[in-house]
Amino acid sequence: MMNTMNGVSKIHETFYISHGSPTLSIDETMPARHFLQSFQQKVYSPRPSSILVISGHWETTYPTVNVVSDGPNDTIYDFYGFPKKMYQLKYPAPGAPKLAKRVKELLMSSGFDRVDEEKKRGLDHGAWVPLMLMYPEADIPVCQLSVQTNNDATYHYNMGKALAPLKDEGVLIVGSGATTHNLRMLRSTTSVQPWAQEFDVWLKEALIDGRYQDVNDYKEKAPHATVAHPWPDHFYPLHVAMGASGANSKAELIHHSWGLSSLSYASYKFTVPA
Repeated sequence: MMNTMNGVSKIHETFYISHGSPTLSIDETMPARHFLQSFQQKVYSPRPSSILVISGHWETTYPTVNVVSDGPNDTIYDFYGFPKKMYQLKYPAPGAPKLAKRVKELLMSSGFDRVDEEKKRGLDHGAWVPLMLMYPEADIPVCQLSVQTNNDATYHYNMGKALAPLKDEGVLIVGSGATTHNLRMLRSTTSVQPWAQEFDVWLKEALIDGRYQDVNDYKEKAPHATVAHPWPDHFYPLHVAMGASGANSKAELIHHSWGLSSLSYASYKFTVPA
């Protein structure tokens, strides 16, 4: 949903995308790939002015934005041992230096004392893999924001709250991670492991019921929390998207599939009621 005021197209939604395996970039058999390819047709059709991606693949001590002002974002191949053609893919979306500066301004004015800039970093696969499927033209400016795994979920929720004004400026806010992410528990079977199923169901019910505080307190409230996320890097992008959506937003499950017996591709849309 989008409306225009004073020439600015406002956005009322934020998104959390489970990007899962890097093979999402080439594997035509993956349901999550088809979901992302249909994003503009079935999920969100208005064109944003720019895109802010919070990726689980960029961890820093302090919030950091990539300020790319001299051309397109580089495509970072931050994965190993995959088919050669994956390393030939490019996603040359323009940098979004004005958005980066605005993100820094909003965070610092909301009590985040230090926000760093990275001027040489491009887009990691947590950003470019889903975006190449969602917006294959690569013509919308993109900025990335890092996560801080030395902090907790509430910190990232508050980060999202600070960024909420970006929606009124036509910015699409996308958290990119994985609803379950334990690489040691992946198996080449079609049956879903019970711990992953239980965590996945708990999260869905908590989000749809609007129990955002429980999601912030997931380590104490969710079943198998530290099995589903031994390290929180791929979960914190959800908290940023949730925080940016607003306390009264409604969560909707927009895609669900499984990979490698425990990797949930559950993805969510958060919408502020009109």
